[in-house]
Amino acid sequence: MPQVDFYILPSADPATRLAFACKLTEKAWRLGHRIYLHCQDAAQRDALDERLWSFKDEAFLPHGATEEDADAPIALGLGDDPGSHHDLLINLALVVPPFCERFERIAELVVSEPAIRQASRTNYRVYRERGYPLQDHRLPRI
Repeated sequence: MPQVDFYILPSADPATRLAFACKLTEKAWRLGHRIYLHCQDAAQRDALDERLWSFKDEAFLPHGATEEDADAPIALGLGDDPGSHHDLLINLALVVPPFCERFERIAELVVSEPAIRQASRTNYRVYRERGYPLQDHRLPRI
């Protein structure tokens, strides 16, 4: 059963989610985890890919799209199967992916933009109904 962490970010800007996703991905990867970033659409995946290449000058995070490299330590995908990943799911989509139960941990990134906030509330209810342990983390400005 996965542990679900909701990271409440102090912003209304959806781009803040991508910036925090990069930081969380780097931390998890340095700890030896394999990460699957589930994106809402191809535009979000492309923006995240670009950020992962450039968010830190001294950091290289080995990543790829699941269609091109399903075995990359850090995979960016859409509605597809996350391949061999099962450590950390960072959900950037607005719905709970159907394969979420295979992961040890799930991270939901929340900003105060109305559509994202409402989707996060719905996702919280879905996880709670499934009996997953839930934790929220209210973050200071990042």
